Amino acid sequence: TRGELLAFQRLATLPFTRGNHVRLLIDGEPTFEAIFDGIDRARSYVLAQFYIIRDDRIGRAFQERLIAAARRGVRVYLLYDEVGSHSLPRRYLRELEAAGVRVSGFSGRRSWLGRFRINFRNHRKIVVVDGEQAYAGGLNVGDEYLGHHPRLHPWRDTQLAVEGPAAQGFQLSFVRDWYYGRQETPEVAWTLKPHPEDRPALVLASGPADALETCGLLYMHAIESAEHRVWLATPYFVPDHHVLGALQLAALRGVDVRVLMPRLNDNPLFKYVPYAYLPEAGQAGVRVYLYEEGFMHQKVLLVDDDYAAVGTANLDNRSFRLNFEVTCLVNDAGFCHEVARMLEQDFARSTLLPPDALARRRLPFRLAVQTTRLLAP
Repeated sequence: TRGELLAFQRLATLPFTRGNHVRLLIDGEPTFEAIFDGIDRARSYVLAQFYIIRDDRIGRAFQERLIAAARRGVRVYLLYDEVGSHSLPRRYLRELEAAGVRVSGFSGRRSWLGRFRINFRNHRKIVVVDGEQAYAGGLNVGDEYLGHHPRLHPWRDTQLAVEGPAAQGFQLSFVRDWYYGRQETPEVAWTLKPHPEDRPALVLASGPADALETCGLLYMHAIESAEHRVWLATPYFVPDHHVLGALQLAALRGVDVRVLMPRLNDNPLFKYVPYAYLPEAGQAGVRVYLYEEGFMHQKVLLVDDDYAAVGTANLDNRSFRLNFEVTCLVNDAGFCHEVARMLEQDFARSTLLPPDALARRRLPFRLAVQTTRLLAP
């Protein structure tokens, strides 16, 4: 409805734009193929931003693409988070700078919020090419995202490729981050170039400097607007009581509410997280699934056939209140059907947890679950 769209737009402080081509990139190989192809085709500039960049096989391939673009006269800007990329060697960055790539690190200590904020992390993963194409989602630059982690494999993730005016929403997010880190504005173009496909899309860049908790409110508003289904995929399910209550109410009014998270996790603490909120969720009819084929890291939301969101935000307090995140919301039935087919395949590779799964476990396990909930971010 018009009111639903208006609330999303006011949260984002940007409108839904028409004339967008939006494409799902499922897992690492298609994602990096698309990103590298975009960088190779860049005519004027490339904006690249990641939470984690590693000096490994895919990290060096990424570096080579940026250097090649800079050497052919393309303006290249790279922004990385100093906490997430703490192991990135200075040599890697010097090689980029020597080729003409403009490089900047994001640090909470230099936050415009004016206080020591190392806990504020820039979790965004964005590549923008010429202001016309953008790529964003769950994947950082590291071999593990291609399934080469010794334990966390295969790696399941989702990225979005956007061509059209919505790409400039990602560009605006990058330009703001770059300005606050460097006190300079990248040289970019703001000319809108619609695509014939014409899918309405909106980009919401959220963070701790927002007057409202925009990321959490986006999820709450989407859940509360649902009539038929709310499907969520997240690697970390640590909802606050507002989001948990919205999910419970949706299930109680007959909406098909599903939460998909991985059984395998990259943090021992999160082994118990699926069970921490299971009693409350299950009693209301929320169905919780554990992905069984490797580590699932995607951040996806599907509401009815109306809205689908892909972005960088996990369903936890850190993403909602501390991290700088970005989410793309698409208001198109055809795209929602594509997301539904993707998630149906993920559910087929998952196990449904019964509501009493925690009660069946032994006391030490139940105590660990309660401790996890107390310590969860």
